[in-house]
Order: sequence, then structure tokens, then C-alpha cells
Amino acid sequence: MKKLISSILAQGSIPSRRPVPAPAESGNRIPTTTVGLDLSNQKADYCTLNRQGQVIARGQVQLSYADLNRHFGHHRRARIALEVCGQSAWISELLEHLGHQVIVANAREVQSITRSQRKSDRRDAEQLARLARVDPELLHPIQHRRVQRRFDLMIIRGRAAVVECRTRLINSVRGTAKAFGEPVPAASSARFAERARKTLSPSLAGVLAPLLGQIESLTATIENYDEQIRQLSEKYKEEFDRVAQVPGVGPITAITFLLTLDSPERFAHSRDVGPYLGLVPARAQSGESDPDKRISKAGDCYLRKLLVQCSQQTLTRFGTPSAIRDWGLAQAARSRTAKKRAVVAVARRLAVLLHRLWQRGEVYRPYPQNPQIAGPEKTTQPAMAGQRKTA
Repeated sequence: MKKLISSILAQGSIPSRRPVPAPAESGNRIPTTTVGLDLSNQKADYCTLNRQGQVIARGQVQLSYADLNRHFGHHRRARIALEVCGQSAWISELLEHLGHQVIVANAREVQSITRSQRKSDRRDAEQLARLARVDPELLHPIQHRRVQRRFDLMIIRGRAAVVECRTRLINSVRGTAKAFGEPVPAASSARFAERARKTLSPSLAGVLAPLLGQIESLTATIENYDEQIRQLSEKYKEEFDRVAQVPGVGPITAITFLLTLDSPERFAHSRDVGPYLGLVPARAQSGESDPDKRISKAGDCYLRKLLVQCSQQTLTRFGTPSAIRDWGLAQAARSRTAKKRAVVAVARRLAVLLHRLWQRGEVYRPYPQNPQIAGPEKTTQPAMAGQRKTA
């Protein structure tokens, strides 16, 4: 992003800013100038406060490199607060490049804005500025991923979108064929179009030919994405090898975990990864009331989905024996409804384990409390009914 901004400035499309004045106070001390920026699709409302909390400027600015640089490039260094959204990443990086202290607020945590009875862009900008002026921690600030990691993560996002489209088309073809009494036999997604053409009648296959052609095209696109993911595993080989050594964690989950968390130093403790991914129960304790609630589902939903799938595979009879698997099976055996909770709990433990291996560069041990067990070939729990025996 810095290279991009520098190249734009060098081309003259954005006027160069003047030297930044002396820095304002950092930390939680009240800064000289505080700006609240409420973003929308094409413009942003701003509200500027002085050290005493008085409004000294209001207005709107267009969300473009030129207009933002024109407005904030000659602005005295300020503390600027804005809510996280689809455009907050590049806007915050541009403002930081211009010398300002930028705070990206977690919109889910700022209830005084999201649940206000008199909500408007003008009032939201002022509320952001007042919260940032007093204490930035009131905004529950977040940290955007590095630019290159965001570019690489788009490969994962693109593949997930294409897989979803292919799944919907396959379900549509299956439903249509079943309605005419010609169900398509079971087949892998990659071979579905070929199998459908062989089993459907010529008339029905002709009607569904455009959909089958799109399924084949999407399959080719997914294979291209898979090759790009393989290249990413080579690009981040050292980090990838640390995370992918856990049985049940495939290349897509490993790469998604690395790119989503961006850096292991973002978390002081590995246990913080679970709440970050929404794998811990939400809490609404007040006085004597402390109800049991579902998981918060905060954070990245796609990575959470992948970890849950890894957890489900770990708890099947084909899962590799390990301490996490033994613990999960014990939790699932408590009652008929405990299995779902066990799956989420194992997913949370997997997230903690992956971060620990990534952070410390340790070698995975399925039974860390018993160093004599060096591999997954031994287990402390007898095989369950129907479970494959291991050597």
C-alpha cells in the first residue's frame, strides 16, 4: 500500500502533502485535535473536536485518494477514528501515511452508535470523535491485516465463492432431474457434469446442458485456485509447515489460518484465538443472572467453518488418535446433545494448538503429556465400536 500511495503521489495525481507538524500526544492523553469519520459508499461525514471537546469543524469528504489527501494532507496531525467496513483498510493506511494516528473501531462493540435512537451520519461522526478523544479503548480498536496478506487471502475467498456457486448449480441440476424421475447417481463434484450427461435422457440433458457447462467451467476455475493455494504454501513454507503438521488440518485450512490471523504476535496468549474466531460462548452476566448462551460467532466465519470441519473429521472413527481427540470423544459421550458442543470445543482447541505451534515453532506431539508417545500410532483410549484398529 505504501508503494501504491508513493507511486500515485509521484505521478502527480494526488498533491503532495506539506511536512507534518509536531506530533500530538499519544496513548490515552487527550490529543490536540480529534476527528470522527463516518464512512459510507462514496462519501464520509467528519466532525473535528479541539482539546476541550468543542466542535470546530463539520462536513463531508469524498472517498477517493485525491479528496482524502486534499483534505487531510494539509491537516494538522490528529487522532482520527472510523468504523471498520469494507473500505476502512485502504482509508486507514492512507491516513496513517499522511501522518495521522488512526483508530479503526469495532462496530459490533460500539453499541452507543449502532443502537442509538437518533442515529445519523452526522451524529455518528461526532460520537466517534468524542469516544476517541477520551479513551481509544472505548472503541475496541482492531488491526487490519498487512496488504500482501490481504491480496493472498483473496485467493482463498475467491475459491470459496466459486465452490459455493458450483454447489448451488449441482443442487439445482439434481433437483430438476429428480423432478423428472431421473436422479443423478452419487458422484464427486469434479465428475458430476460428466456423470450427469451419461445418466440423463438426451432431452433432459439438452435442457440442462448450459448448467452442466457452467459446472465444468467452475471446476476448472477451482483447480486453478488449488494450484495458487499450493504456490502460497510454498511462499509461506516455514509457517505453513508448522501449522499443517496437525492431522486433519489440510492445506486450505492451514493457509487460511495464517492469512486470517496475519501474525502470531497479534495475540498475547494462544487462548485469545478462540474468542477472536467466535468459538467461545457469548456472555450476558448481570447480577445473579449468568445465562448459558451460544458461541458468539465473532471474527472470520469462513475460518471458523474450516476449523469446525477439521474438528468433525478429528472426532470420526477415521481420526488420528491424539489427546485432543480423546478429550473430544469423552465430552461427546456425556449425552445425546453433547456431540455438537464437543465439535465446537475441539475446534477451539485446534485453533489454540495451531497458534501455539505457529508462534513457538514446536513439533506437534499428539500426546504432549507423555513424551514417550512420539507419533499418532499409539492411543490411550481403546477403539470404539466400528473404529478402525491402529497398529
